[in-house]
Amino acid sequence: MRIAFYAPFKPLGHPHPSGDRVIASGLYHFLAGRGHDIRTVSRMRTRWIYRKPWQWPGVIREYRRSRRQIIRNRPDLWLTYHTYYKAPDVLGPYVARQSGIPYVIFQGIFSTKRRKKLNTLPGYLLNTHALRSARHVFTNRLEDLKNLRRLLPESRLSHIGPGIFPEDFRSDPRARDALRRAWGVGDEPVVLSAAMFRPDVKTEGLAWVIRSCARLMQRGLRFHLVVAGDGKERRRLAALARPCAGRIRFVGKVPRAEMHRFYSAGDLFAFPGIRESLGMVFLESQSCGLPVVAFDNGGIPEVVADRKTGFLVPPFDEDLFDHTLEVLILNKELRRDMGRKARRHVRNLHDLNRNYRQMERVLHQISGEKYHEPS
Repeated sequence: MRIAFYAPFKPLGHPHPSGDRVIASGLYHFLAGRGHDIRTVSRMRTRWIYRKPWQWPGVIREYRRSRRQIIRNRPDLWLTYHTYYKAPDVLGPYVARQSGIPYVIFQGIFSTKRRKKLNTLPGYLLNTHALRSARHVFTNRLEDLKNLRRLLPESRLSHIGPGIFPEDFRSDPRARDALRRAWGVGDEPVVLSAAMFRPDVKTEGLAWVIRSCARLMQRGLRFHLVVAGDGKERRRLAALARPCAGRIRFVGKVPRAEMHRFYSAGDLFAFPGIRESLGMVFLESQSCGLPVVAFDNGGIPEVVADRKTGFLVPPFDEDLFDHTLEVLILNKELRRDMGRKARRHVRNLHDLNRNYRQMERVLHQISGEKYHEPS
C-alpha cells in the first residue's frame, strides 16, 4: 500500500518525548517494515489552532501543499494518527475527499463534554467532523472505543490492543550487573521509576513515589529508589529526596533505546500514572520482567493485570501504596513470580508485531489490496 501519514498533535521526530510520539513512530515504522510505502504528508501541528487565527493562512497553504503531494504520489489512503479536540485534524478530511482516497484515523478520541464550553467547542466540532469523515477509526483504549460508539457505527471502529515491540525491551543480565555496581546498591532491592520532570502530573507522580519510598526508608526498610528522567522540576524532586540521600538516586534522561538496560537493573517499577491514558513505561518495565505498582485509573488497567503482574492501588491511597511497595520490597519470590507473569503478559497480549497486523488487514480491505499474512 501507498500511505499518506499525518500526526497533527505531535509530528514524527518531535524533540519532546512522550507516549504519543512513541506510538506514532511505532505505527509508522511497523507499516514501513511490512513493505508499505508510507510517507509523511505534513508536519503541521494543530494544537489549539482554532485559538490562533494568525496561523489560519498557514493551514490553507499547507492544504494546498498536501493536495499537490497527494496528486503527485497518489497514495491508496490517508492515515492520521491521533485527532482530538485540542489538536483536530484540519487537513486529512478535506485533502482525502478532494483527492478521492479513503481517510482513516488511528487513535481518534471523542468527548461530548467539550461541546459544553465555548473555548473548546470549535475543537469539538472540527474533531467530530474528522471522525465522521473517516472510513475507519482505530483506537487502542477501550474507554475511547466506548465513546466513539456514540458517534460511529461498530463497522467503522476497531480496537487494537495497546502495546510495544517486546524485542526492544528484554532483560539484560550484563546491564543489570554493570548498573547496580555503578549505583552502589549491592544486593538490596531496587525500586525504579521514570518520567519527564515537567510541571504536571508526571512530576506529581514522581513526587508521590519519592515520598512513599522515603517513608518506608525512614521506617528502616533497606532498599534503593532510582529515578530516570529530567526536566524543569528536577530541583524540586531532588529536594524531596534529600532526607534519603544515598538511597534515592537520579540518573538523568535515559534514551528510549537504552531503557531496557535501566529496567534490567531494577526489581520492581513504581509510578502512580495519575490520569495516565496508557503509560508506555508500564508495558516496557513488565516486558523486562518487573512487577508494577501504580494507580488503578485511566488506561493503566488495560496494560497491567492487577495482582498478577503488579498491584493497582486506588488513586491517592497513601497507606495502601506504601504497603504494596513494602510487600514487594520484602518478598523476593513474589517479585520474581509477578515479573515472569508480567513478561508473558506483554508478549501474549501487548506485542505490536501481532496487534498491528489486525489493523493492517483492515487497511488492506479499505485500499482494495489483498492482505498477505507474514510468514
